[in-house]
Amino acid sequence: MTVEVEDTYAEAFRSLWVEFLITARDRTWLDHAVNAATGFASSSIMCDCEAGVDRYVGPGGDETFRTPDGRPGAICQLHVPRFWKHRVQALEKALLGRVSQSVLPCPTARCFSVQDDPGEAQPYFRLGRKVAYFGDRFEKLEERFERMMWVIPTMAGEFCVDRRFVYHDGVMGGNLWFMASTEDAALLAAERAVAACQDCPGVITPFPGGVASSGSKAGSHYNFLFASTNDRFCPTLAGDPQVASELPDGVTCAMEIIINGRDLPAVSNATQAAITAALDVVGLMKITAGNYGGRLGKSWVWLQPERHAERVSA
Repeated sequence: MTVEVEDTYAEAFRSLWVEFLITARDRTWLDHAVNAATGFASSSIMCDCEAGVDRYVGPGGDETFRTPDGRPGAICQLHVPRFWKHRVQALEKALLGRVSQSVLPCPTARCFSVQDDPGEAQPYFRLGRKVAYFGDRFEKLEERFERMMWVIPTMAGEFCVDRRFVYHDGVMGGNLWFMASTEDAALLAAERAVAACQDCPGVITPFPGGVASSGSKAGSHYNFLFASTNDRFCPTLAGDPQVASELPDGVTCAMEIIINGRDLPAVSNATQAAITAALDVVGLMKITAGNYGGRLGKSWVWLQPERHAERVSA
């Protein structure tokens, strides 16, 4: 059966984002640090940011990227919506909290800026100095790994963190919906799509395992909520007279992935890779995306390849 890829777009929106590199003695402790630093960060609806792993680097990962200390590493991204009023402060607070409370306590972990010397031309957070106050006056600014870093004495030895972390304009809210005849097929398609995104530098998929089973719409019947379940695409509501269901016949499950990234081309390239990876899943019926007629954002990520090329080159 041919899978329908709808001629539509994911309505993404502008973000402010920052990235940081965590290294550790081995993959086990690296994963502990990464999982803690990117936890509770799947959706900006109620989380302080959206976070995830861009890619693993160094030994056991992308070895074309050499970590400063030669150990296994992971590049993480944090995103906040650019339409937030206090977006810069919110992003800095999320970064400070996650590095100081999740990376610093993790055995053998270190934290580096991905960009060695941001200079004065780019905006950055003076993160290292703020984290270093934990040293209670015993912290030192010293050369480590051919760069100046804050060195904080700890019970395990010392924790090293870079001084400056650049932040950038980016894109968040790229998305794909995988509609299938079974839950297994919908989930497998989403899993393959997430795996494809992991091979695309510059993007993250922030939900658990990269997949969201609770796709939302803007607004709610309840006036204290600004997002709620997307009832038109809930299989169990397809026959409800109160719901104008938009599910194709035979669809019993729909899974979603969200793609945030450093820019629109990165998110668009990951979208195309994700679609290609999912197409041969047996039971997958349709791939589409969520949009809101331009009310949410102006970064449109087209699903059709010819539209993708047109939009990214525009």
